[in-house]
Amino acid sequence: MELLKAELSAVLGESLSRLERISEQPYAHLYAMYDKEGNPLSLLAKGYVCQGIAQQEAYKLSMLAREGEVRLPTVYGLVVTEQTPYKELLLMERLRGVSVEAPTRTPQRWELLKDHIVESLLAWHRIDSHGYVGTVDSTQENTWPKWYAQRIEVIWSTLLKVSAPLLNAEDRRLLFRTRQSLDKLFADEHENCVLVHGNLTLRSMLKDPRSDQLLAMLNPGTMLWAPREYDLFRLCEDGMAKDLLFHYLSKAPVAEGFLYRRWVYGIWEAAARYIHTGLLDRAVFELAERELLPWLE
Repeated sequence: MELLKAELSAVLGESLSRLERISEQPYAHLYAMYDKEGNPLSLLAKGYVCQGIAQQEAYKLSMLAREGEVRLPTVYGLVVTEQTPYKELLLMERLRGVSVEAPTRTPQRWELLKDHIVESLLAWHRIDSHGYVGTVDSTQENTWPKWYAQRIEVIWSTLLKVSAPLLNAEDRRLLFRTRQSLDKLFADEHENCVLVHGNLTLRSMLKDPRSDQLLAMLNPGTMLWAPREYDLFRLCEDGMAKDLLFHYLSKAPVAEGFLYRRWVYGIWEAAARYIHTGLLDRAVFELAERELLPWLE
């Protein structure tokens, strides 16, 4: 931590008194920075454990801000570092607010907040890719089912080559069966790809703690062009997230196959994160197994 603080002090041209880790994600850790008097700076440092992710996120933030109707943090710079465990550091604007996970003061405010979030999402989801699909660094002309099948093959072949002790026999069997059933599982998926946030959770949204109004969206994923359902599958947790999901679907429905494809997306995203970080979301596999097996039988 001291070495990281010294490097950031040199980059910023002023001495930092301390760093405070305020968020931890599978690929990155977010730090608040304080000047020598102990006052918080108006920017944050985000350290990435994988090479290339910071540049992808910077590009994605700028595009979402340009094309959407909701605020995203401004990126000030990218720093290549060798301070373990990070490969890159992104310096970005520090936005004030609290996570949308925090309950609103009244049920009526929650209804208004849901409307604002959905309209903000639809502003992105109305931007057509004109035939392109994929992530920031590997966009191609293709259909989503074919592109996603390619992505699954890359993840699967990597799992076969590396040590993955946290994946038990049932996990591997579930991954294999969904991989073998992709044609059936994606039979009704014909939507055009659109601009997506790519990491849509309540934790990725900021609101004003007093007015409960949406302030900004944070932490986009690397996915750039995908069908709308790929932006929604993370909103499957019981409670406020699922309530927001149903509110979106009431205004802009997706194909019925999303009911089971959301679990396909979930387990393969968990597998990809396991490869890069060594951490496995066990709950996703346990829940997906119960939800997917009736469709795979």
